[in-house]
Amino acid sequence: MRLTLGFLFGTLASPVWGGDALPPAASRPVDFVREVRPIFAANCYSCHGETKHKAGLRLDRRPDTALPKIVKAGASGDSRLIHLVAGTNPEAKMPPEGPPLSGEQVGILRGWIDQGAKWPGDTEGHWSLRRLSAPPVPKGAGPAVNPIDAFVRAKLGEKGLSPSPPADRRTLIRRLTFDLHGLPPTPEAIADFVNDAAPDAYERLVDRLLASPHYGERWARHWMDIAHFAETHGHDQDAVREHAWPYRDYLIQSLNADKPYARFIQEQIAGEVLFPGDPAGIVALGFLAAGPWDESSQKDIRDETIDKKAAQYIDRDDMITTVFTAVASTSIHCARCHDHKFDPIPQAEYYGLQAVFAGVDRANRTYDSDAAVAKARRELQSRKADILAGKFDVSEDRAAVEAWEKEAAGRAGRWKPLAATATAKESKVEPQPDGSVEFTGPRPERDTYTFTGTTTAAVTAVRLEVLSDPSLPHKGPGRQDNGNLHLSEVRVHIGDARGTLVPIASAVADFNQSGWDISRAIDGNPATAWGIYPAVGQSHEAVFILKEPIPPGSRMTVELDQLYGEGHVIGRARLSTTSDRNPALTANPIPNEIATILAIPADKRTEAQRKNLAKHVVLTRLDTEIAALPKPQQIYAATTDFETIGNFKPPKGPRPVHMLKRGDVTKPGPEAKPGALSCVEGPAPFAVSDPTQGGLRRAALAKWLTDRENGLVWRSIANRVWHYHFGRGIVNTPNDFGRMGAAPTHPELLDWLAAWFRDSGGSLKALHRLIVTSETYRQSSAHNADYARVDAENACLWRMNRTRLDAESVRDAILSASGLLDPAMGGPSARHFTLAPGVHITPVVEYQKFDVDSPAARRRSVYRFIFRTLPDPFYEALDCPDASQFTPVRAASVTALQALALLNDKFTVRYAEHFAARIEREAQGPEDRIRRAYELALGRPATDAEANRLAAYAKKHGLANACRVLFNCNEFLFVE
Repeated sequence: MRLTLGFLFGTLASPVWGGDALPPAASRPVDFVREVRPIFAANCYSCHGETKHKAGLRLDRRPDTALPKIVKAGASGDSRLIHLVAGTNPEAKMPPEGPPLSGEQVGILRGWIDQGAKWPGDTEGHWSLRRLSAPPVPKGAGPAVNPIDAFVRAKLGEKGLSPSPPADRRTLIRRLTFDLHGLPPTPEAIADFVNDAAPDAYERLVDRLLASPHYGERWARHWMDIAHFAETHGHDQDAVREHAWPYRDYLIQSLNADKPYARFIQEQIAGEVLFPGDPAGIVALGFLAAGPWDESSQKDIRDETIDKKAAQYIDRDDMITTVFTAVASTSIHCARCHDHKFDPIPQAEYYGLQAVFAGVDRANRTYDSDAAVAKARRELQSRKADILAGKFDVSEDRAAVEAWEKEAAGRAGRWKPLAATATAKESKVEPQPDGSVEFTGPRPERDTYTFTGTTTAAVTAVRLEVLSDPSLPHKGPGRQDNGNLHLSEVRVHIGDARGTLVPIASAVADFNQSGWDISRAIDGNPATAWGIYPAVGQSHEAVFILKEPIPPGSRMTVELDQLYGEGHVIGRARLSTTSDRNPALTANPIPNEIATILAIPADKRTEAQRKNLAKHVVLTRLDTEIAALPKPQQIYAATTDFETIGNFKPPKGPRPVHMLKRGDVTKPGPEAKPGALSCVEGPAPFAVSDPTQGGLRRAALAKWLTDRENGLVWRSIANRVWHYHFGRGIVNTPNDFGRMGAAPTHPELLDWLAAWFRDSGGSLKALHRLIVTSETYRQSSAHNADYARVDAENACLWRMNRTRLDAESVRDAILSASGLLDPAMGGPSARHFTLAPGVHITPVVEYQKFDVDSPAARRRSVYRFIFRTLPDPFYEALDCPDASQFTPVRAASVTALQALALLNDKFTVRYAEHFAARIEREAQGPEDRIRRAYELALGRPATDAEANRLAAYAKKHGLANACRVLFNCNEFLFVE
């Protein structure tokens, strides 16, 4: 049957039955997503879906102009759609073929229409997208000082329930200390609190715990779950990220400083743009780089290929998803292939967010942790850039030039060019008048250069100058596209390359690329090398000090291996030797063009030559000042400037992003413009002043997200904090506030908390204090069978939830009980494994070979190194999440494997021995030792029966085994 507009939208001429004879409309609330859409999908999409739009009607997306012609909202009996699907006219029924809709299905559609025919694209009615305002605190719910209690009591009253009595003080301090610190309270802290009769004892305990640096360690671990942070790339090439850990330290420091939440989020999305003078603005960008990264696709696949474009889209998708799940509790990735099926997010807006991140990649980037050093470096580099760009002339300071010439002559006199013949395995060799050699011809992937000459004096050291040159990429001194080089190994021989090898005692260089310092060129490992990125475009030198001098008149050979690959070979080089007993590094090598000027008497130089020499002197001084600054650190983070590695290159600007039909990179549609979501009521429109600047795009998004009117964001963080305190959020799907997520159990409370948090300056510590000082938080967790029949899941919070310790807290509690927990904060991560090179990229990681008595074993678990594809079996058994996935809620399984790990893992066994040794030192007699063990492990004294029973066990099996029993009891593993 051919559908026409007249047929589909025409009036009913002779219905078989009237509206009253139609199947009855569903009287209960109808859910479009769960009930209506499946009916459309099964019966209508074949003709009115994405591929076919018969009569111009689509039912697979938000309403268009066609739907209102057949659906009259609020009046299903007058809606053409209902009569078509009910078959009131046998000549005009839908679907035209196949079984008709059942009466129940027609009733569902009628109920949906009578209830307003709301579509997922309609923001009205969905709680998370509405404007945020604080509802009034309920009245008449009983005496309540804390507004939280008023909201909770009102909900309890609706169910005929009431709060549980307060927990005892031992339970409270253990609950609160694990909650805020992830550590057990000490017996001394418990005793102090239990015996403190002051009415504000609890409030002072809260303030003391929030002021401790352990607070930041605990809550940073929560954020790391949300951001799926790890220190390897994941995928098939799970390479190590040596510089990911500063982001973890940033989280800890920011939380301990109680940084306003809006600033905390802005720094992690566009910190270097919004806060250019603050080093934290760079380190915070580790957030965007926290997730997995497909090294093989990014590095090995050529640009402009379909596979490379797909890899870039996927990488940006991870950034978008990280931001929107963590900050806005939105499943944005569901709009990648089509309009979001459940939430009002068009596919076009998803690709607008792709465009926001089109200018950044993930790589190591440098930063100065000291703001003053960062400012000084920035100013010096800015002056240097202005001079190089010719923005102003450098006036000739004759005295300064003469002083520099004199000093340069003295330096040059200590080093004599090695009159040598140069050869190369792959490159063409072109000697230059200044004694340097250019290596030209087709650029090889790898090469070895050999210099052979005869010494005129004893040689104590060899100097290698790698010289910049306009003919090289970025002026070199390397031939790689970014001007870099990788010197794998240097060898010095007496005689030819087969002669006596002269040991090199040490090496120094004027600049070292992070992770590629000059010592790598003499370590005997061809897989390591010296590099000079990002200090390209300028000459550099390295001095190799020999263990024993080479006698004068000797024939000597120097070999320079460059084996890293990808064209990281030297473009121009010069070798010199010295007889000095203490050979030192020259401050700066002299470029060829400057050496030419120096060879001309001062009174014979042209004005241009004098200006060039003066310019060089100023630049040399700036380089010296920059070199004198503390060495910058590195962070693996979002960046636009990094060293080219294979086909992974910095973008020249934001890459073009296109809407992809069904998410298929081979089917690009129109180019996407940067933007945010239109469905959120309240925030100012997304606005970027200059879309050509990728950083400004991210800055615009950061401001849009943290707009005080963006209720979605403020609700998200209020719910997360609640979730971690109670073990369950007001919305039990913290990463999804959409229609497929859970509804809030206390919607007014969530809005009040979010508005209070926003209006209180975004202080997370204030929000914690508000929550944990409520009577709701301080309730007992005791079970009530009558209440459980009314509210089995405790959604109304008639008691406190009992929670199991997470894997990190279990391990830290064991260390704490043993007395060996290392309180040191920050720094590179502790590796609880041995590491060896793998067959390809992913290394060999062996947890069983790790020494559990090493200092690394005793650090807090937040500081451990996290592998994605090779997780620690002990943590994995205790439900530590897969770091490749977002983890808004940790699993809490109960398995035999957990008991086996806690009884038999070598860490547990060894620290049970340390625990036993501690209590033997601190208590005398079997029962007293057991009592001390109870205090340290469980936070309470043992009863006489418990002390006698476990003492008898210890006598038979040893005190360490008794300690292992305590580590496995529920009272150790759970918090009441």
